[in-house]
Amino acid sequence: MKELIRSNDLATIAFAKALLSGEGIEVFEFDVHTSMIEGSLGILPRRLMVADRDHFIATAILRDNDVDLGR
Repeated sequence: MKELIRSNDLATIAFAKALLSGEGIEVFEFDVHTSMIEGSLGILPRRLMVADRDHFIATAILRDNDVDLGR
């Protein structure tokens, strides 16, 4: 597993998940419950993770669609 995005922006997370799912890339969202525990203030970022084999193509897809990778 490799981290693809770390963001507090739920719209960015949802958009990235939709793009990658449309391309058949399985995406795992980490820190969802931790983010909820802090009261949904948006302080703790969520992470999108992909399999190592999909990381390169997933990064390319997100960059092609102007998704901020936070790097």
